Amino acid sequence: MGFRKFVTNMKIKKWKKAGLVVGKSFQLEKGSSVDPSFPWLVTIGDHVTLAPNVQVLSHDGSTKNQLGYTRIGLVKIGNNVFVGTNSVILPNVTIGDNVVVAAGSIVSRDVPDNCVVAGSPAKVIRTIDSFTEKNKAIMDSSVKYDFSYTKYGNVTKKKKKEMIEKLSEVGIGFIE
Repeated sequence: MGFRKFVTNMKIKKWKKAGLVVGKSFQLEKGSSVDPSFPWLVTIGDHVTLAPNVQVLSHDGSTKNQLGYTRIGLVKIGNNVFVGTNSVILPNVTIGDNVVVAAGSIVSRDVPDNCVVAGSPAKVIRTIDSFTEKNKAIMDSSVKYDFSYTKYGNVTKKKKKEMIEKLSEVGIGFIE
């Protein structure tokens, strides 16, 4: 296990000790965080990925100066959820099952099951089925790479060059 993975596991362990509920296969990428002030207000389901720099907030200090109190709320993230880079999930939000949150989204309202949301504030832009169909069609006519083309698969200089050249031609590719 690398140092970054070790540190990530220690963060998750600390949050869980404080009350965070996490299902199986939770992936927390670099720079992402579950509200360290109130982790017990957050529940995360199975097979959830928080891409780099995602923030899950269960409190909002914007009311502190005017009211003397900070707003707090539960955050529930369902099963099979991917939250894209630089997204923010605000307090009192439930994200359903089988959801993709596009990069840079601000999730300020509940998200139903089986959809893709994007924007600030995040809004439903398509169903998860149409998202899958669209990307499957692109994948079927594009280039695919195996694990050996990743940093963790010890990608070689030759494979990096090959990947750059091919993606320059086709635009989008897919990696397992």
